[in-house]
Amino acid sequence: MRIDYHTHHVRCGHAEGTLEQYISRAVDIGLDQIGVSDHMPLLHVDPDTYFPGMAMPMEELPRYFEEASQLKHKYSGVIDIRIGLEGDYIEGYEEQIERIVTGYPWDYVIGSVHFLGEWDITDFRQLSGWEARHIDEVYEIYYDAVRKAANTGFYTYMGHLDVVKRYAPSKPERDHTDSIEETLRTIRANDLAIEINASGWRMTVNESFPSRAVLERCRALGIPVTLGSDAHLPERVGQYLDRAAALLKEVGYGELATFSQKERFMVQF
Repeated sequence: MRIDYHTHHVRCGHAEGTLEQYISRAVDIGLDQIGVSDHMPLLHVDPDTYFPGMAMPMEELPRYFEEASQLKHKYSGVIDIRIGLEGDYIEGYEEQIERIVTGYPWDYVIGSVHFLGEWDITDFRQLSGWEARHIDEVYEIYYDAVRKAANTGFYTYMGHLDVVKRYAPSKPERDHTDSIEETLRTIRANDLAIEINASGWRMTVNESFPSRAVLERCRALGIPVTLGSDAHLPERVGQYLDRAAALLKEVGYGELATFSQKERFMVQF
């Protein structure tokens, strides 16, 4: 079983290519399932005055679901398309998030933390946000937000768990093992899966999100895992996923989580 559950497309404003181009690429490289999972519209910042191209506009959300549904039908028998959403967790905006994640029959919703307040820690244009903060404080706030997201019940699995490291200016000064462990136990208590997000191997951090050490703890705790390339270009669909699958096997995984109508199905890989 070859899958990729984390992809974007032109609607999000910072990716290229149509939904169909991503699906066509998935067919070309022999995937069995492709998940489309573009960014939820922004809720807590004004998209007209904030950094451009952060997420799809709210008016595009129904068009996104409609187009994905049409393509699912068009490619039936060719490739299995699962329709998802990358749903940001923003503390204080739970009601608005819930309306989006329950307003459509998604196959899955990825729980991702990009924002700490109005600061997007994953945006290269906002690196100055680190200057006024201590790195260990940012790590603790980040993992606290992941735990709160996991406790909402909104999400099917948690995305790129340790993405806080992506643009961190240095290694943390303190050991955050306890905070990570609490986060993983929260995920397990809520019966959520995680993803191994392979995009880290094309970035400066040069490792998956999450790291091998975190994956080992996930395995020990019995947390299911799925695969995602986090492709923002059609040619990156499936990128590094063979490497991710090999890493998962090294740490003891033999099955992958797949999703339909928010139900989890485990498959061998």
